[in-house]
Amino acid sequence: MKALIVEDEYLARQELAYLIQEHSAIEIAASVEDGLEAFKFLQEQAVDVVFLDINIPSIDGLLLAKNLHKTSKPPRIVFVTAYKEFAVEAFEVEAFDYILKPYNETRIISLLAKLEALEQAPPAMAPHIAAALPESAPVSRTVNLAKGDSIIVTPCDDIYYVEADEKVTLVYTAHDRYVMAMSISEFVSRLPADSFFRCHRSYCVNIHKIREIAPWLNSTYIIKLYDLKAEIPVSRSNIKAFRQLMHL
Repeated sequence: MKALIVEDEYLARQELAYLIQEHSAIEIAASVEDGLEAFKFLQEQAVDVVFLDINIPSIDGLLLAKNLHKTSKPPRIVFVTAYKEFAVEAFEVEAFDYILKPYNETRIISLLAKLEALEQAPPAMAPHIAAALPESAPVSRTVNLAKGDSIIVTPCDDIYYVEADEKVTLVYTAHDRYVMAMSISEFVSRLPADSFFRCHRSYCVNIHKIREIAPWLNSTYIIKLYDLKAEIPVSRSNIKAFRQLMHL
């Protein structure tokens, strides 16, 4: 398996190359720092996977991924970025994974194992193997939630969903509700992008808490969660990304 690294930060580029070489048999065909340079390289040489930053010169990572997605045999795209807010767009180009910086070594190792397992499988078996493999381990994180005069340090995994309510954001766990004096966009930016999906302009849901996906109006969905009675809508503008995310 051959890989291309597209990353404009020298240290991040070197660290990623080291992790790939240390924990896999993936060959790094090239390592570039510019989107246009990457595009030209891929016109001349084929690779199996592209590790792609989003904020790069000339052609940004999302635009490059969209162009690669249109080719007859696109490589798998793994976004490596410090930006959480582009996860939905990443799923629209069927990104293989979305890795946040700074790199978590365990997360990278899990990703590399998944890539190699799919590469070694017969084509007809690849979808079944992908479904059977464990998900890459999410980065362990906490978020500060306000309760009266106290700050509750809460694992992000404990959050089921968040809801915009005029100028504040309501945050729901299994047993409590917190009111945060900020916009939903600001609060969501603090959550791990690989666990939370902005399904509606007023809602963001923890995908690991989804119990049921039910059809709703205008070919959309209602999401039902474990432990809570809430029903969360998926807006029409987010349907495509949601279907790809949930393999619908």
